[in-house]
Amino acid sequence: MSLAHPENWPVTVVKGGVDEQLLRDIRTLLSAAEESDGNPSISEQTLVTLRAADAGPHSLLTLALYAPDEDSDPATAQDLAGFAVVVEEEDASGVLEIAVHPSYRNQGVADRLVSTLKSVRGFDGLKAWSHGNHEAAAELASRYGFGPVRELWKMRLATAAAELPDVGLPDGVVLRAFVPGRDEDAWLAANRAAFAHHPEQGSMSRADLDARMAEPWFDPAGFLLAEDGEGRLLGFHWTKVHPRHGDHPAIGEVYAVGVAPAAQGMGLGKALTVAGIRHLQKQGLHAVMLYVDADNAPAVALYRRLGFTRWDVDVMYGPLDGH
Repeated sequence: MSLAHPENWPVTVVKGGVDEQLLRDIRTLLSAAEESDGNPSISEQTLVTLRAADAGPHSLLTLALYAPDEDSDPATAQDLAGFAVVVEEEDASGVLEIAVHPSYRNQGVADRLVSTLKSVRGFDGLKAWSHGNHEAAAELASRYGFGPVRELWKMRLATAAAELPDVGLPDGVVLRAFVPGRDEDAWLAANRAAFAHHPEQGSMSRADLDARMAEPWFDPAGFLLAEDGEGRLLGFHWTKVHPRHGDHPAIGEVYAVGVAPAAQGMGLGKALTVAGIRHLQKQGLHAVMLYVDADNAPAVALYRRLGFTRWDVDVMYGPLDGH
């Protein structure tokens, strides 16, 4: 590993899609970071957008900081020490995420990336995620005039100790597994309706769905759909299993639970949540986790009643007044 200082290392700036080599380096870094931290360094949607040949309504700006090998020409890139990616919307707003390889932390890598971003793009319309809300991320955000604007809680349920309520489906509602090649359009419509005011989930496109269905973790048996007697989709619980990473065992996830507006008030959300957790329990997983906005009081209350406790937090930072 190089003994040089990050402020002297060149930053590669890529507008638009990244090439295969950089994508491989990014995935290698993310795998090392997740093995070290036990949780992802960037959001799943950002990784999906990076991998896509067509980013759809988004535009990408990626900054990669390579650590030169100490025995080679300083301009020859070796290890990807860190990267930053901005996913920009059509209205010129954007979301920044940064990941630093565990071997290069506490050396100023993130600061080098952010200072370069300031010079090549600026911070107009920009917000930034800190997954796990590390102290270093909070200090970096403060240094550039950013403060917390949103909290996304991670909650966890130890399945061995879970005592789930006996919740049945409403009368006339049946549960079945998602069928690839048949249910995509109906699910996308239901998802848009159920999450009309959610900034990430509600904007999922067919390309986003296809990308997730192509992932090794996708299991249609764990993608539960609730229908009425006429086959109309009323709600769903999409579960996910995160594979083991190093010393961190596999863990289930309440990936997405949604109820169509027309089916609100039937108790379907709770019934779907419990059904999905039971599906994950049967796979022998030690725990189940989920993400929920901290200010979504009804959802937080429901999950607490089911036995979930707060585990970690992701924080979104935005510019403070006057910056």
